[in-house]
Amino acid sequence: MNAKPNQPLDFDVQRIRTDFPLLGRKVHGKPLVYFDNANTSQKPLQVIEAVDRHYREHNANVARAVHQLGEEATAAYEGARDKLAAWINAASRNDIVLTSGTTQSMNTVAYSFALPRLKPGDAILTTVMEHHANIVPWQLVAARAGATVKAAPINERGELILEKFFEMLTPEVKLACVTHVSNVLGTVNPVREIARECRRRGIPLLVDGSQALPHRPVDVQALGCDFYAFTGHKMLAPTGTGGLWAKREHLQSMPPFFGGGEMIREVRFDGTTFAEPPHKFEAGTPNIAGFAGVGAAIDYVQSIGFDAIRAWEHELLAYATERLREIPGLRIFGEAAEKEPVISFLIEGAQATDMATLLDLEGVAVRSGHHCAHPLMQFYGVPATLRASLAFYNTREEVDVFIAALLKVRKLLM
Repeated sequence: MNAKPNQPLDFDVQRIRTDFPLLGRKVHGKPLVYFDNANTSQKPLQVIEAVDRHYREHNANVARAVHQLGEEATAAYEGARDKLAAWINAASRNDIVLTSGTTQSMNTVAYSFALPRLKPGDAILTTVMEHHANIVPWQLVAARAGATVKAAPINERGELILEKFFEMLTPEVKLACVTHVSNVLGTVNPVREIARECRRRGIPLLVDGSQALPHRPVDVQALGCDFYAFTGHKMLAPTGTGGLWAKREHLQSMPPFFGGGEMIREVRFDGTTFAEPPHKFEAGTPNIAGFAGVGAAIDYVQSIGFDAIRAWEHELLAYATERLREIPGLRIFGEAAEKEPVISFLIEGAQATDMATLLDLEGVAVRSGHHCAHPLMQFYGVPATLRASLAFYNTREEVDVFIAALLKVRKLLM
């Protein structure tokens, strides 16, 4: 094929877009430009069809049935665990707990791992750039235990000040928590280096991988962290899916967070014996169809390859950043040396929500608000930002439409 300038020769974005039915629709009579991928990604036909096929052909509950449908449903559900384990290079499939997403994964660690270990005077260390899901659960368990939550600072470029983070890894810190990729800034944190310093001090490290897995290969064993939480709906899979990877010794020592069916070996009124990990953390009927979609999403990404995806996304990021800098009065938040395709910005004199509303009328979907990151907004001294977040199915032409719409909106609001 004839590649456009700077487009990888083996990457046909127009063909890829045909896999995503929602990208072909119109909004307010104009072709949709979907730049809200950090919030949730669009789903390819392969994922949609996997969910549909489950309900049409395989619908049954998992684990409890010996009939054919139950075996097929269990195979799809457990198959997703196998694929996730291979995708992030877990040592064992049994190190993957299937959850509803990062929030449930974080809360599982908070209540099953952190709370039993915390005592008055202890601390949990996180950072200023975190999503609320990597702040609030720690505050809740810290309040119960009489512990505190500390936040390491960042610089104006949106980069974690590593020396400060390491200085704050003091003996009272019982857990450190950091995002792999900021959902607001796109900043990529040096997780491997952070994990090394945490290990030197005997402090477990949890990593929020929600914004990393959609854009880059992840090897949890090479990273050296203790916990890695992630969500499915940001990486082409259905909502209500995600997972928690943890070192085996942690899963063995952690009590269950939820109680109910499936997470037990035997229930008696004089005591219950729990299943082995990961099943002791998976009470009740899970999102079986959703995890059939997770398996299909992983297959889809692997069919394209992260090398091609990353090359195209970083080309889009560079192009969009360059075009945005042409707009007078525009300020970009987060210009780290290493970042993923997320750009938060404001235009002087314009409110973020007003701009997002007017952009929607032009068919452009971006995010406005605090992005579940109030402390980060406070650091920059703003109540909200606009956020354009890109994916491999976006195009340079869409960036041009976005910039033209932004200039039109700017003129209306000035």
